Amino acid sequence: MQTLTPEVMLEVNNLKMHFPIRKGFRQRVVGHVKAVDDVSFAVRRGETLGLVGESGCGKTTIGRCIMRAYDPTAGAILYCNAKNEQVDLAALKSSDLKPYRRELRMIFQDPYSSLNPRMTVLDIVGEPLKVHGVARGAELEDRVANLLKRVGLRPEYMRRYPHAFSGGQRQRIGIARALALDPRIVVADEAVSALDVSVQAQILNLLEDLQAELNLTYLFISHDLSVVEYVADRVAVMYVGKIVELAETTALFAQPKHPYTEALLSAVPKPDPTMRSKRIVLEGDVADPANPPRGCYFHPRCRYAEDRCKTETPALRAVGQVGNLSHFAACHRAEELNLRGVVS
Repeated sequence: MQTLTPEVMLEVNNLKMHFPIRKGFRQRVVGHVKAVDDVSFAVRRGETLGLVGESGCGKTTIGRCIMRAYDPTAGAILYCNAKNEQVDLAALKSSDLKPYRRELRMIFQDPYSSLNPRMTVLDIVGEPLKVHGVARGAELEDRVANLLKRVGLRPEYMRRYPHAFSGGQRQRIGIARALALDPRIVVADEAVSALDVSVQAQILNLLEDLQAELNLTYLFISHDLSVVEYVADRVAVMYVGKIVELAETTALFAQPKHPYTEALLSAVPKPDPTMRSKRIVLEGDVADPANPPRGCYFHPRCRYAEDRCKTETPALRAVGQVGNLSHFAACHRAEELNLRGVVS
């Protein structure tokens, strides 16, 4: 097993998550959907790593594999726990995962479906405390009250049900639930995508304040590059189950190294009308993860594709350096292309 470096808290190595396709009366397996296909990355202590891509690219599946909501098909998820002990979360049995449920928590996308409508806020936020035997009775109420204050809600609200709150308030309840057990890593799965823009800003500021106050590490999953630019220290771009680019946020937005990233950045809204740029419209359809093309998965839609792109799968490799951080890209022509980015 690979040993984690001191600055790395979580490392995903060659992760695969393939869902079986079943047909017929006997439900025979006739193929697999490669939702996550050989993905590797590391999350450093105290940073926010943004994981971006269009719907269906596998970013949420990665988050759920890390949380072990899914059992990965292959690969390792190395985690350095609070005792500085290294463990492979992917290799643990379900019965052995309970101690790590306290240290890794998740904020879900939909603040409406992620809260049980039959439970009060006290029950929702206090449930993790009960399950792990942390607090009960008056102590439980005190801890829930403190958590609600921390996320900007009034403690008196703990007797109310979810239907009495707005979308932004519901997401704050979800954040309070995620923080109940003093986690070290928080996986935020599209945490603001279902909210109004003004409310998004409030929640993002709250997450940043909590990160500084509690020394949290975030894996921030989103399809919105504008949000990721604001909150993330580094960004990983996914396409059809693979990471195609990984870099420090400013470097990736200023000078992308993969054509898919360039196309995504061209769609980012620009507040200054004098900075209008031509949007890159990708032709064709997203590759089928159950039957991906040979070579680079992006080559049928890439305007820079060459013959080798159709037969050779590009490896995710270092193609540049910003300070002590490498710029990774999975493109045969990454060094020679001069792609257009977004300058803030």
